[in-house]
Amino acid sequence: QVQLVESGGGLVQAGGSLRLSCAASGRTSTTYAMGWFRQAPGKDREFVAAISRYGSTLFSDSVKGRFTISRDDAKNTVVLQMNSLKSEDTAVYYCAVDATLHMARPAYWGQGTQVTVSS
Repeated sequence: QVQLVESGGGLVQAGGSLRLSCAASGRTSTTYAMGWFRQAPGKDREFVAAISRYGSTLFSDSVKGRFTISRDDAKNTVVLQMNSLKSEDTAVYYCAVDATLHMARPAYWGQGTQVTVSS
């Protein structure tokens, strides 16, 4: 089992920045890829970004160039730095872990943290 706890969400104006963190505990040796998904009201959950244990990264087209992702395996944390935020980035953001970078079937999820971008 892996437990994931997100933090760092909140309210920000369009054009601003937020930093989301996710701390993993439990069987963290299995966390090959750590990443983020988001779900806006009335929409399906969608992939945002992921990073492998070896530092390879993957981003959705909608956030590429605005968001960065990093991880600290010594602390079992992954950080999503979100810049140039837009109103369409408003969603609940979920941390997840998976065996592959594409995170097709995440095995564990966090409880989610709300990000609201005001225009």
